Amino acid sequence: MDKKFGSLLTLGPSTNDHWVALRTAVGIFVPLFTLLAIDRLDLMVFVIFGAFTGVYGRVPGYANRLAAQAKAGGLFLVVILAAALASHYLVNHDDLAASAWMVVGLTTVVSGICSVATGYLQLRPGGSLFHIFAFAAIASMPHQPPPAESMAAALAAVLLAIVLGFSGMLLAKGAQWGPYLKPAPLSRPVRLAIWIEALMYVLAAGLAGSLANLLAPALSTGHSYWAMVAAVVPLVGHTTRHRVRRGVHRILGTLTGLVLMAAVIAFAPPIWVLLAMIGLLQFAAEMFIARNYFLAQIFVTPLALVGVSIGTGLSATLLYDRMLETIIGALVGMLVVLLGALYGSRLRRRLVPEKT
Repeated sequence: MDKKFGSLLTLGPSTNDHWVALRTAVGIFVPLFTLLAIDRLDLMVFVIFGAFTGVYGRVPGYANRLAAQAKAGGLFLVVILAAALASHYLVNHDDLAASAWMVVGLTTVVSGICSVATGYLQLRPGGSLFHIFAFAAIASMPHQPPPAESMAAALAAVLLAIVLGFSGMLLAKGAQWGPYLKPAPLSRPVRLAIWIEALMYVLAAGLAGSLANLLAPALSTGHSYWAMVAAVVPLVGHTTRHRVRRGVHRILGTLTGLVLMAAVIAFAPPIWVLLAMIGLLQFAAEMFIARNYFLAQIFVTPLALVGVSIGTGLSATLLYDRMLETIIGALVGMLVVLLGALYGSRLRRRLVPEKT
């Protein structure tokens, strides 16, 4: 029992996490304060998701990092554009129930497509968690800035993240690009695994979003896509136990992070403090995300809530929604993992003849 609970506080090995954390924090801090200076915080959500390109900078070698972040940034721009167009042409924001189901349906499709895309592009972190979050959050926005302006803001954030990715070469005397290591061709089993994983993303995200929508009237919740994001968290991991543990850590870390968010709401800091907090929370999240998922979630929770609610105002309702949607999503994700493991075990028994 001690070992199980110890995993909540056990840190994995550090691999220069402070540099990745610093780059991602600067990559989100600079665009946000630029928007504040020009009074265009309506573009904030677009620069935040564009800045997620920095998360894909955990690649050794400047040439390899540039290639990885360019691919990641390009995919984010496609997702952001698709979300903005979906909000304008497909989502009926005047009908809350219909819009919620449309967002869930479209986001489910995006979860599968982006899972396949990250797999074939060989991006790390894999999967479509960030893309689900970006698409659903933007598609849910009833009032959008002009598309050209929102995409320009997102592109600027992507480019800044890419530049920061190789900024060390500019600062370190004698630093070189280093050799570019072309990704190895994907074998047939790997390609099959990518498609199977995409199916799991579709199942987990679709089931979680649908369940959250069905329970919304009874629970008085209104952010079903948070359940979709939480549902795909357990899909990452090398073993079933590790995947289930991530789901548990998501729930426990979120509950702990909500305490921190409650303090933020109680103090009601001015806007510039909230923007600075986003940068600091991003730094803290990246410091722990690869070493301890529970600790990382303590910072990710207020980071996500502050980031998507500055324009609408902070309220205690956010805490309630985040708690319930996370629990729903994480439980659905763990169920999908367990069912997948059970099916895989039975399939292996059929394929491998029994010893006589």
